[in-house]
Amino acid sequence: MMTNTFFVRPGGVLQGTVQVPGDKSISHRSIMLGAIADGVTEVTGFLEGEDALATMNAFRAMGVAIEGPQAGRVTIRGVGKHGLKAPGRPLDCGNSGTTMRLLSGLLAGQGFAATLTGDESLRRRPMGRVARPLAEMGARIETETGGLPPVRILPSKPLHGIHYDLPVASAQVKSAVLLAGLYATGETAVTEPEPTRDHTERMLAAFGYPVARAGATATLRGHGELSATTIAVPADISSAAFFLVGASIAPGSDLLLPNVGINPTRTGIIEILKLMGADITLENRRLAGGEPVADLHVRHAPLHGVAVPESLVALAIDEFPALFIAAANATGTTVVTGAAELRVKESDRIQVMADGMQALGMVAQPTPDGMVIQGGQPYGGGTVDSRGDHRIAMSFAMAALRASDPLTILHCANVATSFPGFAALAAHAGVRLETA
Repeated sequence: MMTNTFFVRPGGVLQGTVQVPGDKSISHRSIMLGAIADGVTEVTGFLEGEDALATMNAFRAMGVAIEGPQAGRVTIRGVGKHGLKAPGRPLDCGNSGTTMRLLSGLLAGQGFAATLTGDESLRRRPMGRVARPLAEMGARIETETGGLPPVRILPSKPLHGIHYDLPVASAQVKSAVLLAGLYATGETAVTEPEPTRDHTERMLAAFGYPVARAGATATLRGHGELSATTIAVPADISSAAFFLVGASIAPGSDLLLPNVGINPTRTGIIEILKLMGADITLENRRLAGGEPVADLHVRHAPLHGVAVPESLVALAIDEFPALFIAAANATGTTVVTGAAELRVKESDRIQVMADGMQALGMVAQPTPDGMVIQGGQPYGGGTVDSRGDHRIAMSFAMAALRASDPLTILHCANVATSFPGFAALAAHAGVRLETA
């Protein structure tokens, strides 16, 4: 039975060791690149959440033999770059924008027709931002009015490389163009206005496909081959973020989060929390599968409001719901700007977070591209509608650590997309959380 409602009693202290699930972004890419590589790819630490499983099922529908997941282990029997088969049905991406956007790029050069669809939430998310550069490369790609899913990819002439300047920093659009570039003549290059997560580039290199990096531009040449490899997926820093915030705001907390990915394009959450005064140390730094990892040790510390540097926004874009809760528990004012991308996530995360925060008595004012939060004020309990957004549901669960009354959080089923077992793990760590 899917958990749809969180009931969270106020108070609590986070202590002990919490092992969060594998990185969602890396799990997606391990399936995609393993499927089109030559040979057998072995993956450990795979995230067994609904989003990553949607990617796995899409490639199974295109003829790729995939064993698992079992205890995070997956075996992918790659079919090579040109071995995918036309799916006999639309590919269901579930709630996963990563699946839909990256698959659009990878399938643009395949030579067969495919339709990508998803749940009600995903069908409201913009796909024109991917369709436009792919069309420039020669792809035949169609969306519904307004650039919305379903996305239909039709057989086309061979793609040609382009140099694409991203209008908005987006790792998903960058990755879609680079994946299409695997099938294009000449060079494909993407220049981004701010750094975004570089898991696609790192993993292509791990599969023996070189990607050149010069400043803000990533470049690859088409028509190379990928060779199977082994991938060790680190724990997801986006999932660790909720516990970093929870332990920071709950007095007496002392928590260890082992084996967390600290890719420099993903550590905005740590940098922003440290600017606010958080006590976070990175211990036992090492490399795992080409990705930097560390054990994160976080203790409660008094936080203060900050003006979040826009240079850090893209490095923490998925973690802002949790950061808004940190800001509400910090003394003074926190100002977030340059984060308009939050309005086109699984929900309008600026508006939905502001609505929920105001319902609890927090002082939060949404702006077109961010939020202004007057922190340090006591707040109560009540009912919050997460609007089916997994990160909003988990963020408000952590808010209860400092609330004066119980919280009821609605529409939490999609937590399973990125963090299966969150409720049990949070309760084990010290959040007073029950489900129904």
